[in-house]
Amino acid sequence: MPNKTPITVAHGDGIGPEIMAATLQILEAAGAALEIETIDVGEKVYLRGNTSGIEPSSWQSLLRTKVFLKAPITTPQGGGYKSLNVTTRKTLGQYANVRPCVSYHPFVDTKHPNMDIVVVRENEEDLYAGVEYQLSPEMTSAIKLISRPGTEKIVRYAFEYARRHNRKKVTCFAKDNIMKMTDGLFHKIYDEIAAQYPDIQKEYWIVDIGAAKMADTPEAFDVIVMPNLYGDVLSDVAAQIAGSVGLAGSANIGDNCSMFEAIHGSAPRRAGQNLANPSGLLLGAVLMLVHINQSEAAERVHNAWLRTMEDGVHTYDIYAEGVSTQKVGTKEFAAAVIARMGQKPNRLKAVTYAKAPPAAAAAKLTSTAGTKMELKGIDVIVHWPSRNAQDLATVVGKQAGDGLKLQMVDNRGTMVWPAGLAAAETFCTDSFRCRFMAEGATDHAKTLALVKRLSDAGVDIVMTASLRTYDGVAGYSLAQGQ
Repeated sequence: MPNKTPITVAHGDGIGPEIMAATLQILEAAGAALEIETIDVGEKVYLRGNTSGIEPSSWQSLLRTKVFLKAPITTPQGGGYKSLNVTTRKTLGQYANVRPCVSYHPFVDTKHPNMDIVVVRENEEDLYAGVEYQLSPEMTSAIKLISRPGTEKIVRYAFEYARRHNRKKVTCFAKDNIMKMTDGLFHKIYDEIAAQYPDIQKEYWIVDIGAAKMADTPEAFDVIVMPNLYGDVLSDVAAQIAGSVGLAGSANIGDNCSMFEAIHGSAPRRAGQNLANPSGLLLGAVLMLVHINQSEAAERVHNAWLRTMEDGVHTYDIYAEGVSTQKVGTKEFAAAVIARMGQKPNRLKAVTYAKAPPAAAAAKLTSTAGTKMELKGIDVIVHWPSRNAQDLATVVGKQAGDGLKLQMVDNRGTMVWPAGLAAAETFCTDSFRCRFMAEGATDHAKTLALVKRLSDAGVDIVMTASLRTYDGVAGYSLAQGQ
């Protein structure tokens, strides 16, 4: 008997305990060598007054085992409760979310019988960093964070995943025709990393048309890598058009600790009725077995599951007259998979999983140590209830000095001063951005003195942002109309 791999297991809420019990029974029948530590997370922990949904002792288990198999949890209604998934991913550096989305035609209804794609989603940055502000009674803001090291890690992971799993192409989705700096950086780094993998095809799509193409012709794609928000939305879309979100497993990969789960929720209305389909969590567990290098057990589980699917033994959510042969509950479905252990599908494609290659030296992240930065000015975001841009420009313009001049005022990213031809038609809220620029370089003493003068003049300052160049390239965007 091989040495057992320690893993941490959370049985979750709602249907979680039922589908986890079924999953663990199947893993045991497949001969998976696992040493299980069980922890409580989710609703019970939240309701004990812990807003993170996880106790310190549970963190200790995760740090010991470095592998987390988690059933869905319920986050209580009301404010103050933080997403356990987001907390776990970010605390443990799980930078890559991996979601295979496969169709099982004709046994599960789908318009795309040949779909087999993997969405690799950046997991820590983008708008999901959760950096938000209320700027005024009428305006809120979220900061989209895309970093060079974070992007290098996720793009390289996508190409390494493709190599290990004999995938032929890695496609990037982003929106750099609009977000030229953030998504522009993601695209730029994708191109840099892609050049290091001449054996793998590469392509880039603007995310909106790429999403339309994926929904219409998913067989055109293989592995798709994208920033966090797009990846979250489109991995659910991909799973659903493949046949069912309920069949999709998910891996959250970190350098040291990784988490495996179904992508669906806890479905409390179905709890305790022996109805739930354990397939999503089971396929998440298959990803876990591959990750911990138990590839033979992963093959046995996955092929037995495929054989069960093509034999028409289905839970209520995918049962269809004329296709399914037997409608079963959670326990019966697990028993059916176990009964087919060692078998392979006849019509669906059987899976094989290679053992992990020897660990290669980690690629060094690009150094930015020598970057030359120069301060050029400051953006001052203000609350201006009258919404009159000309009056605002008159007031703040009088406070310019020390080589800093008022360059423009915008509202929601559209320049409203100096007035353009259609300025009268531009709708304004009560939050404006005032941009002050120097002819050459300036310094913080001058920009801070400007901010003080504005405050002394009664201007309601909400936020400021330094305007810099990096090796001579502007590190700030222009307003629409500039």
